[in-house]
Order: sequence, then C-alpha cells, then structure tokens
Amino acid sequence: MKILLVLPAAESCRVTSPLVQPPRRRMLRFSILPLTTVAALTPAEHAVAICDENVQPVDMDAEVDVVGISFMTALAPRAYELARAFRARGRIVVAGGYHPTLCPDDAAKHFDAVVVGEAEGLWPKVLADIQAGTLKPIYRATAPVDLSKSPPPRRDLMTPIARYYATSNALQTGRGCIHSCAYCSIAAFHHQKHRSRPLPRVFAELKRLPRWVMFVDDNIIADPDYARRLFRAMIPLRKHWISQCSIKIADDPDLLRLARRAGCVGLFIGVESLSPQNLADVGKDFNQPARYLTRLRAIRRAGIGVQAGVIVGLDSDGPEVFQNTLAFLQQCPIDALQLNILTPLPGTPLYQRYLDAGRIIDHDWAHYDFFHTVIEPKRMTAAQLQSGAEWLYAQYYRLDRILLRALRALPRLGIVGAVLLWRLNMTYRYDNRRLGIVGRNPARTQPTGNWWNTLVWTFGRWATARMF
Repeated sequence: MKILLVLPAAESCRVTSPLVQPPRRRMLRFSILPLTTVAALTPAEHAVAICDENVQPVDMDAEVDVVGISFMTALAPRAYELARAFRARGRIVVAGGYHPTLCPDDAAKHFDAVVVGEAEGLWPKVLADIQAGTLKPIYRATAPVDLSKSPPPRRDLMTPIARYYATSNALQTGRGCIHSCAYCSIAAFHHQKHRSRPLPRVFAELKRLPRWVMFVDDNIIADPDYARRLFRAMIPLRKHWISQCSIKIADDPDLLRLARRAGCVGLFIGVESLSPQNLADVGKDFNQPARYLTRLRAIRRAGIGVQAGVIVGLDSDGPEVFQNTLAFLQQCPIDALQLNILTPLPGTPLYQRYLDAGRIIDHDWAHYDFFHTVIEPKRMTAAQLQSGAEWLYAQYYRLDRILLRALRALPRLGIVGAVLLWRLNMTYRYDNRRLGIVGRNPARTQPTGNWWNTLVWTFGRWATARMF
C-alpha cells in the first residue's frame, strides 16, 4: 500500500501552494518526530511519505491508499477538513495523536479509524486490518509501550524539507511525566507515568547524528540517575543540544554541571506563574516561585540558556498580572518567552473543572491554541485577558529588549548562546508583527478628560505599536 502521513497546520501558518514560501518561523519548528516515528513503524512492504502543512501543501489528489493524520486539539478542525476531503476521494483515513487519544469519540465521527495511545503495537495492526478488510473504528493500547522496541525515526523522509526546521535531528530518551499538572495533556496522555528508552539504544542513535541535536523529551531529568548516565556518556561526543525539563534541575548542582559538560546550551522550563496559589490550584506547587530567581541564576551560571513557559489567566491573576510578569521576566536571566493563555484542553482534569463550572465560553477547537481566550477568567474579563496577553508578548519582544537580553547573556552563554537567543527572539518578534499582535495593558485605563488628552493617549498607543 501507499501511505501518506500528514501533520495539519493552523491557517495562519499553513502552506497552501508549492509557489508559496513557508513563514520565516524556522526557529519555532522542530523535527516532526511523531510522523517520522510512525513511518519507521510502517512495515517495509508499504511505501510511506510525510507532509507537514507548516512547510508544504497537502496534495489532496495524491495516489495513496491510506492517509494517517496526527494532531492536537487546536488542529482538530483542519484535520477533520482533510479527512473529509481524502475520504471523498476514496482514501482510508486514520487519526492519531493527542486529541484523538483524549477525545476518541469526537475524532471517530470524521475518520475511518482512530488510534488511541501510542502508535507502537497499534499502527502495524491497523495496516494489517486494512489489507484484510477488517478495519475497526477504534484501536486502543492495552499496555504501556516497551520503548526498547521503538525504532529510530525515519529522518530520511525529512531531507527535502529539513531546511525549514531548527533541526531535523531530534530524538527522545523517554516519554511522559510523573507530575499531575491539571492543565497538561502530556500527563493525561501518559497517565502520569514516565518511561525511559534503553540507554545503549539512545547512545547508538546519538552517535549517528550531527553535532547539533534536540531531545524532545517532556522532562529530560524525569529520572535523574538515568540523566546522569546519559550526560556522562555524551561528554566525549561533544554535542550541542537543547531540551525541556523541570526547574528542579537547578536544585542538583552536579546534574546541572553534567548537563552543561554534555553540551546542553538551552532548556525550556515551565515557570507557569508567579503565584503560589495558582501553582497549587493546578498541581505544580513544586515550582516554588520564591526560589525562581535563585534557581534561574544557577542555570545561567552553568552556561545554559532558558526559555520560560508562562501561563496567564489562572484564578489568582488579575489585570495587574501582565505588567508584573513583564517586570519579573526583565529581572530574571530568562532568554525567551513562550506565553500561553490558560487553555483547558479536553481530556485534562482542568477541562472538566471548567466545564462543570460553566466557565468555558468558546467551544471552537481551533481556538484551543493558547493564543485565544476560551474561558471566563475569575479576576478579569475575557477581553482583558486576551488584550493583556497580547500586550505582554509584544512588550517582551520589543527590539530594544531583545538586544539587551542578547548582550546580557553574552558573558555566560557565549557567542553561540547569544546568537541562538537573538535568532529565537527575532523569530517570535517576526511572528508577532506578522499576526498584528499589539494588545493593551488592562491595568492601565484610557484617560478621561478633554479631546487633547484623548488625542495624546491615542498617539502614544500608535507610536508604541510602531515600535513592535
């Protein structure tokens, strides 16, 4: 059989024609590991191709027998649109990924079959059943996947499009997370469990890759002893790498030093909130905001950059949260920001909590992208949350602030780290400008008074927007 594996894209990022160049977002694109892993799981008797809509158009008339579509919640409407189009052309269409796993009944209405859980053990069975004419509507994993049997991804399939990604050399040392953060689809998908791949298999894969790699683990230090063995083994390889992990890496100086000696140049860390109450409400109170500054400085001293994940719109957040967060980000050695408007993803405990309380105000899955307000906040209006989040993003990625961050990072992160910081920041700035993100600080109100004051205030807003 001929098989096409598709990653759908949001409308703002989608490539619809071979004549259209993808948006200049290379630093925000990472190797499409789910597709290349499923491709590796495909028996050799089948021909397989991949398509990432972020960088190439989907050929609806492709001469294929089976189409597999992997997607998260925000991309469900586009995935359903693609499924309808392919089914109308007589193709068998199979869904997989986070949204189909957490909302199988929703996905099943649009697909011939739905894979619930990890693809290992299920995808070959789906293909065998298609050939036998016995395809089932739902395929569920009955036990956790043995990661020792998961093959290396088919990176060769990325060769024609590799130039559009920060790196095509991505791999995993493990999957899942032991924490139970209420908002996290990773915790829901993996049932608050973490599993590591056999270290010899990881090391063998690493040795075949170029110098720059990315670990797409959910938390690369989830098993600290495993992480120590990995980092020690990596030191002679002289790799440069990035990953994501808990802020608790700063509490283990030996592990932090080993990570840097192993070639770590940057980590994504979920800071989430400055409010202890907010963190307690979502089950992430181990972050301990009172220790943020000390911990982040320890990571910087080790020579490792930090991209912080921050959530706004939690229940303790009022209109002042945006300017307070900006002040904190400017004070701390944080090199880049991924800002998320609180979005209860279906299948998570947080979604059920907000649904039961009647606080979900938008049920359009396309808006569950962390950039749209889909909830009724507790201490501000939905409009204030939306505008304030956009203001914070635009302010953080102001050109003068990007330049200051790069210069400030240079002594500890070196030229390589500072250049990476600059490129990542400028990509976020480009994205903000492309999407017209400006916003307004809801903690400041428009002045009342005569027409002159109003004119001055309006001009000030226009001038500020031009700086972005």
